[in-house]
Amino acid sequence: MSFQLNLPPSEIGRLARSEQSAGDGETKKQSREDWKKMKELEEARKAGTAPAMTDEEGKDINPHIPQYIMQAPWYIGAKTPTLRHQRPQNEKQKKFDGLNVEVKKGVKEGPVARKWRKGACENCGAMGHNKKECFEPLRRRMAKYTGEKIAPDDIIPHQLNYDFEGKRDIWNGFDSVELTRQIFDDYSKLEEAKQALKEADLEEKFLRKANNEEKEGDDEDKYAEDMDMPGQKFETKQRITVRNLRIREDTAKYLFNLDLNSAHYDPKTRSMRDNPLQGSRKDAIIETQYIGDNFVRLSGDAEEFARKQLFAWEAYEKGTDVHLQADPTKLELLHKEFLQRRDTFKQTAKDSVLDRYGGHEHLEAPPKQLLLAQTEDYVEYSRHGTVIKGQEKAAVKSRYEEDVYPNNHQSVWGSFWRDGRWGYKCCHSLVKESYCTGEAGIVAEQESIDMPSHLSVEQGTVALREISTDDQPDKQEKKKKKNKDKKKKKRKHRYSSDDESDEEKKKKRLKKALEQEDAHQKRMTELLQIDERKRPYNSMCDVRAPTEDEMEAFRMKQHRSEDPMAAFLSK
Repeated sequence: MSFQLNLPPSEIGRLARSEQSAGDGETKKQSREDWKKMKELEEARKAGTAPAMTDEEGKDINPHIPQYIMQAPWYIGAKTPTLRHQRPQNEKQKKFDGLNVEVKKGVKEGPVARKWRKGACENCGAMGHNKKECFEPLRRRMAKYTGEKIAPDDIIPHQLNYDFEGKRDIWNGFDSVELTRQIFDDYSKLEEAKQALKEADLEEKFLRKANNEEKEGDDEDKYAEDMDMPGQKFETKQRITVRNLRIREDTAKYLFNLDLNSAHYDPKTRSMRDNPLQGSRKDAIIETQYIGDNFVRLSGDAEEFARKQLFAWEAYEKGTDVHLQADPTKLELLHKEFLQRRDTFKQTAKDSVLDRYGGHEHLEAPPKQLLLAQTEDYVEYSRHGTVIKGQEKAAVKSRYEEDVYPNNHQSVWGSFWRDGRWGYKCCHSLVKESYCTGEAGIVAEQESIDMPSHLSVEQGTVALREISTDDQPDKQEKKKKKNKDKKKKKRKHRYSSDDESDEEKKKKRLKKALEQEDAHQKRMTELLQIDERKRPYNSMCDVRAPTEDEMEAFRMKQHRSEDPMAAFLSK
């Protein structure tokens, strides 16, 4: 690897002309000996016997870097060995904000506006948000109309430009000084409370001594903390506490019931498994608080421990090598999975029975506790339904606009459906944001549906005007007669001009439908080959019911996998 000047074409031409004018009229070329010396120097640099090339900053250039990587382009204008063109350019690097840049948030401090301003929140009157984004409760009388109780303006923080790490740093913007101050304040308050309690305790003791109100047992209580508990022995050498099997002040188990036929007492282990007060009165059991060692064994986690041990034994018998003490984590996971599968199986069996025999409505009934639900709100009604005492529960209203019907409509868009299209229920209009025509529009639309398809649009509009005008019934009858005469003339002209039979017309329609189906399938095949992110959005197209000819063409073009000749026809 060696450095070679990579000059622009204009510079090369200028150098060639200057050499020709200075010399014998021929440009100098690299000789064989110079080329051989250059190759030997490259091999020596790769072997490490010769020093490596250095760039303009004095850094060594790895001699094993390929020539096409080390060589700078001609537009860089490098005249010395360099790798600057392979490093990130400072002018093209994106600049990001640091993690310690503080962004002030919240509300502005200082004087608050005295009247409502344009662009402010209608509810609280603060700048920086609108009515829907307001966090304050919805006022009964908004600040826009009263101009009172204007809230402070919001601080719009500066949008910072963070890099990948800055966007995902959970401690970004964390103020350690504020947290330290808060912890110090909390600690100071706690210390003050402890000091106050200590002073109160000392004052109370001083008053007791002054008034001689201490009891005789107080002296014994002073030394009670230094004494060992009954039934405990403190080993000074081992520094441990040894607990005896029974505290001597407690009643022995065999003294609860002296009947020979009562629960058995084992003196060797000092255990009595059964309840010695079985069949006795409840007061005796409550006073003693002892009903046998088996009760203690079946309380707490003992029952769950025994249940898991039984599960381990059953699993081992069925071929699963699991042990409670050796591998408790594995046993716990297997037990959870077993319980989950058992519950799933029971639920599946229950659903299958309900699906077969029915009865879902009985399970979906509300619980008995809710059927007779009671509240503390008292409301007394009269015979006519008016409130005499109490207050009715107010209906909760949303802050968003409700019951708004534009263009004189009495219903919302989407309340009417016909032939795969939505419309308004009040006027049966299928055009969104159209003006409501009321019952006259419904009658006109019904007439247009009953009207034959060969009538022109002008005749349909004339019919609509005839229906909407109720003041001129004679003119309407005359126009109806004219329309009927025109229909008859057109039908005669059509029947006279049609010389083809019904079968030929049907074949033509079917042929046209087959061509449309072929074009549709070709179109769908092209769309499936396009990436799903680049497919056109066609959900706003007109939806209508297919005709009989289109259904017949679809059935003829449908692929039938059960047909034995389908494979040959597809080829």
